[in-house]
Amino acid sequence: MSEVHSEEAKEALTSPEEINRQINDRGRVIVRASVIGILTNVGLAVFKAAVGFLTHSIAITMDAVNNISDAASSLITIIGTKLAQKEPDKKHPFGYGRIEYMSALIISVIVLYAGISSLVESVKAIIHPDTPDYSVPAVIIVAVAVLVKVILGTFVQRTGQRVNSDSLVASGKDAVNDAVISTTTVIAALLYVFAHISVEAWLGALISLVIVKAGFDMLMETVSKILGESADPTLVRELKKTVTSFEDVSGAYDLVLNNYGPDSYNGSIHIEVPDTYTADQVDTLIRRIQTAVYRKHRVILTGIGIYSVETQDQEAVQIRREVEKLVLSNPYVLQMHGFYYRRNPRSIRFDLVISFESPNRQVSFREVVDQVRKKYPDAQVYGTMDTDFTDSLE
Repeated sequence: MSEVHSEEAKEALTSPEEINRQINDRGRVIVRASVIGILTNVGLAVFKAAVGFLTHSIAITMDAVNNISDAASSLITIIGTKLAQKEPDKKHPFGYGRIEYMSALIISVIVLYAGISSLVESVKAIIHPDTPDYSVPAVIIVAVAVLVKVILGTFVQRTGQRVNSDSLVASGKDAVNDAVISTTTVIAALLYVFAHISVEAWLGALISLVIVKAGFDMLMETVSKILGESADPTLVRELKKTVTSFEDVSGAYDLVLNNYGPDSYNGSIHIEVPDTYTADQVDTLIRRIQTAVYRKHRVILTGIGIYSVETQDQEAVQIRREVEKLVLSNPYVLQMHGFYYRRNPRSIRFDLVISFESPNRQVSFREVVDQVRKKYPDAQVYGTMDTDFTDSLE
């Protein structure tokens, strides 16, 4: 029995030492990007605050406040990343990776609070307006700040995507949004300098609303991750491909992945193997699959269940084919597995995965089972409605 069929799969395996090194490198990359974000945002905040004070511009002042919130977000990202790298212990045996989601949640709340606060100040300015006093140097400073923010936001967002850090991605998106918003401030300044039209307070309110929306969207996205989302379909496909690449594994089903932080999964799966396998062969196969899946996908399979596939009884093989063809003719049946046929007393058992697209999954399931019962009236037919959360994405 070979461990993995393809040479490609063997080459893709990564040693545990290399995995640990990559995890540590990821933390350093996140911290470095966050430090750059802090220094840049503090510098921008100082410049904008000075310009806002000298020109009596509420929009620029609110922009400066937003830069301070961005710097605080980067600091929280650093703290969250450091805490998330703590080793598992007795109280938290699955580690502390989810702290990164909590960090992203705090950042979202900060952005949301900053937007609401600036909206309040902008409304006050609309009610009690203060005439701005722009100068050409002030406009140039703000324009340069916009360019810096675009570069910073792009850098942080791409870094976050590369290392799968929600906190960095959120900070990067926020920075890019800030650059777009700051552009409107430059436009307002130019309108005042050349046309003597003041739209400061209204722009401040617009900026605030955009910040509030961004904070709310970030908050909802983070809460969704904390609640638990379906696994990435690409990861699911590649993981099943690795499992089924083992000799005699004819199918992989019921994959469940529990997320404990970015790139941190524990899960379970069922595999189909020939009914001729001994307990020793099953044990060896399971250990090899667990090792390969962790080294290639960084997923810990805490449990691998076994479905026995009939290979000796030709009647059972034929009935399986017939039942599979029948049930898969229903558009809402995604797959059949766990098939078992018994001669005496005659019985048929199987699991059906019903699509979430079905108007009523229970009804669809009963219809299919009844069809099998009609085809085999002399057998006891036992069907189980199953849910493969990962297959529902593919």
